[in-house]
Amino acid sequence: MSTFTSQIRREADPIWQANFQHPFVKGIANGELSLESFRYYVLQDSYYLSHFARIQALGAAKAADLYTTSRMAAHSQGTYEAELGLHEKFIKQLGVTKEELDSFEPSPTAYAYTSHMYRVAADGSLGEIIAAILPCYWIYYEIGQTLKGSTPGVPIYNEWIEAYGGEWFSELVNEQISRLDVLAAGASEQERKKMKQHFMISSQYEFLFWDMAYKLETWPVATESIQA
Repeated sequence: MSTFTSQIRREADPIWQANFQHPFVKGIANGELSLESFRYYVLQDSYYLSHFARIQALGAAKAADLYTTSRMAAHSQGTYEAELGLHEKFIKQLGVTKEELDSFEPSPTAYAYTSHMYRVAADGSLGEIIAAILPCYWIYYEIGQTLKGSTPGVPIYNEWIEAYGGEWFSELVNEQISRLDVLAAGASEQERKKMKQHFMISSQYEFLFWDMAYKLETWPVATESIQA
């Protein structure tokens, strides 16, 4: 009998394959992605991860047992220490200035994606929260595994591939997959439908995030700075 996560992963496969084939991802693998796009991505992803960590912490508060609370909190701390730490290193390597950081604006996609997760966190159960954040973990893990052995010839792309292809990341992904399966097994049919919907929407947003960075997305109408 297939698990809940294997079912939703199978149904989301067309979206995931589009993620894997996106020119941003393929450009990291072959070294042809412009550093301008990667620089843009790092800034937007740092913004995204700062909110992703908060969503993980909100999940910790909704857990029914102290162990799960501690593990969700550990994931939040790990996002800060590991992923945001990596991005801080990239920001230095890419020569991003303090002025640029101070004037940073979230893109429409980054803002919408994080808003989607906050909506789930506000209204949903722990299972719904994990379903909404799991594509970020899982897609990056599969990309990391797929790109292992790639030789982009660009040091910063090599570091990115090594980070998401590492064993530490595999353990985090598998833990959340298992947790969602346990929660889904005890959930109502209506809640499982919501979990699947959140998972599918987040999978779409993962694709849109690569596309946003590749195209250097901006807000459609120029106006004063948008801070968030």
